[in-house]
Amino acid sequence: MHFDLLRYPYATRRAPLLAANGVVATSHPLASQAGLRMLQAGGTAVDAAIAAAACLTVLEPTSNGLGGDAFALVWDGAALHGLNGSGRAPAALSVEALQRAGYAQVPPEGWLPVTVPGVVQAWGDLHARFGALPLEQVLAPAIAYAEEGAPVAALVSFFWEQGVAAARSRRGPEFAAFLETFAPGGRAPRAGERFVAPGHARTLRLLAREGPRAFYEGAIAAEIAAFSAATGGLLSADDLAAHRSEWVTPITMDYAGHTVAEIPPNGQGIAALLALGLLDGLDPGRFPRDSAESYHLQIEAMKLAFADVFAYVGDPAMADVPTAALLDRERLADRRALIGPVAGEYGPGELPRGGTVYFCAADGAGRMVSMIQSTYTGFGSGVVVPGWGIALHNRGFSFVTDPGHPNRLEPGKRPFHTIIPGFLLKEGRPVGPFGVMGAHMQPQGHTQVIVNSVTYGMHPQAALDAPRWRWERDGTVHLELETPRHVIEGLIARGHQVRVEAEVGPFGRGQIIWRLDTGAYVAGSEPRCDGCAAGW
Repeated sequence: MHFDLLRYPYATRRAPLLAANGVVATSHPLASQAGLRMLQAGGTAVDAAIAAAACLTVLEPTSNGLGGDAFALVWDGAALHGLNGSGRAPAALSVEALQRAGYAQVPPEGWLPVTVPGVVQAWGDLHARFGALPLEQVLAPAIAYAEEGAPVAALVSFFWEQGVAAARSRRGPEFAAFLETFAPGGRAPRAGERFVAPGHARTLRLLAREGPRAFYEGAIAAEIAAFSAATGGLLSADDLAAHRSEWVTPITMDYAGHTVAEIPPNGQGIAALLALGLLDGLDPGRFPRDSAESYHLQIEAMKLAFADVFAYVGDPAMADVPTAALLDRERLADRRALIGPVAGEYGPGELPRGGTVYFCAADGAGRMVSMIQSTYTGFGSGVVVPGWGIALHNRGFSFVTDPGHPNRLEPGKRPFHTIIPGFLLKEGRPVGPFGVMGAHMQPQGHTQVIVNSVTYGMHPQAALDAPRWRWERDGTVHLELETPRHVIEGLIARGHQVRVEAEVGPFGRGQIIWRLDTGAYVAGSEPRCDGCAAGW
């Protein structure tokens, strides 16, 4: 038979998953099943999350990989912990180095946007603190998929083809291994074709045997540093050896009787908290969910949040990032007063004086993980370490060169990060993990699924199914094709620049797991991608 796996001529319906002993929700069914196997073997939610994470680097290399970064929120049964697994700029990377190379801004490809990859260390730190199974067992499914291959999922094949097409125009020794690694037959694998990744398997086997530090100080680190030195890169052995993850205290915002938690800057999770804090005093629930009034309030709150975040957020270790001041409730009240009946244009407010994958897991003991990892734009920088299957991310592309900006490029600095895991609580008790990936769509997706869930009482699958909006920095509000006509017309009447889109990719891909009062879990998985929630 011949059919198009990306064509859906009729509306489809996916039911929420109910399970008692644990759930894993990811953007790829095989990754969800790998995590579930860890739960069934007596592992924790963290074991399940790492198993899924490792599988996703093999099964969905268009969005994440061993050369990317990661963040996580972990409920250990009593408290919520945050892990910042983002890497820093190489010591030799600076604005002056950019200028010597002929660039005014960090480019999206090549060695210049490559910062230290943090994802492998993040796996190691999570496993050391919260894991129960041996790391070899946790990584075994990913190793098997890399060595034996797995059928490429439909949406993954679409993005894979785009990545390979872009790679054909790149020149330079740093790009030489990309097509050899990801287009071994001369083209991107099609949906349903088996992809084998021997270099990736080699790396995972070494990590399983020697531990995550092999990526930063062992044989893998030596290969990365040697390749960098031979092909004009600035990433050194010292940069890799110096890398450490950071355990952080989550930041929170109360919204409609619940508490939403995010990782603090250098990420943009604070944008979702700002938007929800603004909405908390606007009561969008007085309007129907599918109404221009509710959409308008959410969009305006998000615009105000982004105005602050783009101006004030950077690496708090190297810049003054006023996190507490930005979240101040009195300041939010002043900002909220700017929202009127028509679309506005906003700058940052005064401060008070003084490609990505998201996945989550929960186990029978009540432990829960919200986790995200990414190589940033598709396959990342286009630089692949030969023989090891490591596609290096281009997270440094997020840096700016404006003097005085908190996100200005500096050696050893972590860039502004778009990837954010979320977690919901009520009266101090865990409700569960959630997230929506997709660059600056992420805080917008977080805001929308929380409003859908908390304000409008939607179960996880419905909260993810609902039509989404996306605001862009050029002022355009993008709406999904399923958005009701009266909402579209109502937003136009309020002065919004509206564009209706049929493409689903730019509206993000998310997962949700909520814990019910019964102790069971209910989960939803993004209908805009290939994944699923798996439970037992």
